Amino acid sequence: MTLLTAQLSHHANTRADPGPDYPGDLRKIASLEASREAFDEISRWPDYRSTPLCHLDSIARQIGVRDIIYKDESQRFHLKSFKALGGAYAVARQLQQRISTETGEKPSIDDLVGKRYASIVDNIVISCATDGNHGRSVAWGCQMFGCRCVIYIHRDVSEARKQAMQVFGAEVIRIDGNYDDSVKQADREAGIHGRIIVSDTSYPGYMDIPRDVALGYTVMLAEAVEQMQESIPTHVFIQAGVGGLAAAVCAYFWELWGAKRPRFIVVEPEKANCLQQSARRGKPVTVAGDLDTLMAGLSCGEVSLLAWKVLERGANDFMTVSENAVAPCMRLLASGEPAIEAGESAVAGLAAAIAAREDPVMSDRLGLGDSSLIFVIGTEGATDPELYRQLVSA
Repeated sequence: MTLLTAQLSHHANTRADPGPDYPGDLRKIASLEASREAFDEISRWPDYRSTPLCHLDSIARQIGVRDIIYKDESQRFHLKSFKALGGAYAVARQLQQRISTETGEKPSIDDLVGKRYASIVDNIVISCATDGNHGRSVAWGCQMFGCRCVIYIHRDVSEARKQAMQVFGAEVIRIDGNYDDSVKQADREAGIHGRIIVSDTSYPGYMDIPRDVALGYTVMLAEAVEQMQESIPTHVFIQAGVGGLAAAVCAYFWELWGAKRPRFIVVEPEKANCLQQSARRGKPVTVAGDLDTLMAGLSCGEVSLLAWKVLERGANDFMTVSENAVAPCMRLLASGEPAIEAGESAVAGLAAAIAAREDPVMSDRLGLGDSSLIFVIGTEGATDPELYRQLVSA
């Protein structure tokens, strides 16, 4: 019996670097040294704790692989998303830099949380565009550290996600356009009003802050490696929007494990596959249109340039997964043992892994077999509770 029905498209990346060593030029984008610094800072935030690493034994048995390891970010702080790590970390870095410029001192995370520099921080305004989770992290970070926050959302962001950002004191502005339009408007108005943009996507002239966002994500990778003990996955299926998370995971495992690194598969929605199309063309490609997908956090049409520099050399495969796989995969996790709360953007990687293993041709292309050890990240929980209830109970 087929466990999950899904349509997949696949592109093998012939430009992938076959060498075992992590390229030195990519260390300027992501490195284990910078990741350790991020871990040292974030692990000192109030209420920090590692999120669970689950073994999906039943699903693994049914599709015929050795194991599926699932990093459950539905329990990350109280934001229910891995994004909590990135946006808030980049906010902290920007505040530290501004304080250092004005005072000549080097403020710690404890200084920020304790509001030691409130006279400076109170006058700083952070801004971003978001599908939901990144903006929520930025708003939370701004509240935690004491600065102001203005967030732009596009027409398809749910009212629940808008309210989740307002809870943390953010001013939320909805535009009549898609995610990429909201990025452009946030950037334009930040220049007019003197705000600091904290975005998770990079573009010409804007590289440093998205690097900090991605470094924040690596905290969950450090946790996962410790939780896996000495096991090394054979395959990683990772969902992607602009590519920041995928690039962070790819770079971290590449530098850590070298020649033993897993086969790395990037997964996107069918209508928002900017990374797959970029891989086919050999250069960044913009996907136009409404980018309509249930996986709202992955509804992105423009590649992050920093992410592309890593993924064009480090990713082995680029895949898309169809919309009809999303709700069934969420239900599969919700009814499992252990029961896992997974939002609609959390399941793309797992859905692609299951569907690929159940397709003999795709399974062969990806080298999947009974000895495969698959690693996936459940990037969010029920960040829109009402939508989650509808999808899981359908």
